[in-house]
Amino acid sequence: MAIEMKVPAVGESITEVTVATWNKKEGDHVKLDEVLCELESDKATFELPAEAEGVLHIVAKEGDVLPIGAIICTIEAGGATASVKVADAAPAAAVPAAAPAPAPAPAAGPTSVLEVKVPAVGESITEVTVSVWNKKTGDSVSLDEVLCELESDKATFELPAESAGVLEIVAESGTVVPIGGILARITVGGSVAVAAPAPAAAPSAPAAPASSGDATYAAGHPSPAAAKILDEKGISAASVAGSGVGGRITKEDAVAAVKPASASAPAASAPAAATSDRTRREKMSSLRKTVARRLVAVKNETAMLTTFNEVDMKPVMDLRGKYKDKFKEKHGVGLGFMSFFTKAVCVALKEYPSVNAKIDGDEIVFHDYCDISIAVSAPKGLVVPVIRSAENLSLAGIESEVVRLAGKARENKLSLEEMSGGTFTITNGGVFGSMLSTPIINAPQVAILGMHNIVERPVVVDGQIVIRPIMYLALSYDHRIIDGRESVSFLVRLKQLLEDPARLLLDI
Repeated sequence: MAIEMKVPAVGESITEVTVATWNKKEGDHVKLDEVLCELESDKATFELPAEAEGVLHIVAKEGDVLPIGAIICTIEAGGATASVKVADAAPAAAVPAAAPAPAPAPAAGPTSVLEVKVPAVGESITEVTVSVWNKKTGDSVSLDEVLCELESDKATFELPAESAGVLEIVAESGTVVPIGGILARITVGGSVAVAAPAPAAAPSAPAAPASSGDATYAAGHPSPAAAKILDEKGISAASVAGSGVGGRITKEDAVAAVKPASASAPAASAPAAATSDRTRREKMSSLRKTVARRLVAVKNETAMLTTFNEVDMKPVMDLRGKYKDKFKEKHGVGLGFMSFFTKAVCVALKEYPSVNAKIDGDEIVFHDYCDISIAVSAPKGLVVPVIRSAENLSLAGIESEVVRLAGKARENKLSLEEMSGGTFTITNGGVFGSMLSTPIINAPQVAILGMHNIVERPVVVDGQIVIRPIMYLALSYDHRIIDGRESVSFLVRLKQLLEDPARLLLDI
């Protein structure tokens, strides 16, 4: 008996993963819960354990991009195929008798109708928009085949078929459907289910294109990642030669593919050709697309304003310079500016609770705790891990959390739980040299604090012009629930606490 290992659902906003590293080889004997490979998403890296003991047959290679629900590998529980290699497997023995007839016939037995509904994709998402249908009414679909793409206000995700059968579309592209609403119906028939690939079908693909029961991995057909790339380039799969198993078109084939020039197209002029040679296209990552949609949504759906103030950082810098060595010796972490700002923010948020709130429909939800999101630049883009209950942490506790979360961000190992649920965000553009900016709110939060670089400037203190290290602060806020008085007062309170850090220690 063969068990199909599929890409698990790893988060509401994650629609595909990349096979990073295989820890086992084709034909290896694996044990239950043994780690087979590492999968990477746009937010985290996670391990895939074996669901049974048996012989491993790899379907997706390292570097392949797979949608949620796609088959990664199969495990032959009996172990009889351990000595069979991909290259010399007998084609006729691995293909079921019904495979040469790819077109499914109506089931001889009784049929049933399965309703395809919008799944629950997040606690704050109440409806989705049908973006693109990959199938048409009357098409035959197989189990886990992607039917359409759905868009929410936070992410785009794919909807796989819950059963094999014949599709009937209910909600057309562009339709807004609530959670639980009907998208389509699948008439389940016996012969359609039989057309699903046998576990040994992938290794037997070299026999002939018609011998594979799964068109996704048959000769001349692209992998899910390759199909997306070819579609973006406007290139037909029929014009691309596949180098994968059984002639399958791999991601590398799709990247290297060039659109054939039209015979009737006029020859391009020399300047145009030169311009074309100096341009290149790259597919936006899932993380970048999600960030782009959310930032645009925030600009369109909030009454966002930004107010500014400046802070004399000399008192904090003097305190840090005096005690940083003893601090590190005792607590094992360095004393940075982030702990002072986080502590000051927690004090100010208690005094101005609307800055620490969110809007839920016609209600304002106030948080009696401070889960502070810290913007961190990771290899794949900006991520925002959360320091939980920061108001209860000491300066050392905050610094330890910052170091831990930043380290996991650099290794792309932050979990979804560690990046969700914040009530207020701090972003530090100063580490990149930013003097002033207007940060965008991290929805559904209603405010974000922007730190900037520290520059020595002439200022007046007690009637004398002196040189002091000055930092500009920016507070972007949602004017729907935060008034100008509150936003300005919040920044003034931060300025007061940072310019006299003893107030943080004395809680005054």
